[in-house]
Amino acid sequence: MFRLIIALIIATLMAPAPGLAKGCIRGALAGGVVGHYAHHHAIAGAVAGCAAGHYYYKHKATTASRQPSTARTPAVPATQ
Repeated sequence: MFRLIIALIIATLMAPAPGLAKGCIRGALAGGVVGHYAHHHAIAGAVAGCAAGHYYYKHKATTASRQPSTARTPAVPATQ
């Protein structure tokens, strides 16, 4: 019974989180290539690239949500 509980906990922790990976794939690819050419540190480059890509897209999303809408509103005619 104890092994079953441990297996369920591990399976739950390993479940993918679909909303958290934005920017990670692209950053990991770029970081892996750069790390490979920087004295064969592809794994460390991929990890750093994933973190940097995730940070970039998160920062981009928060700054986009703070900016006011640029849509033009129709002018309200003055009443007399």
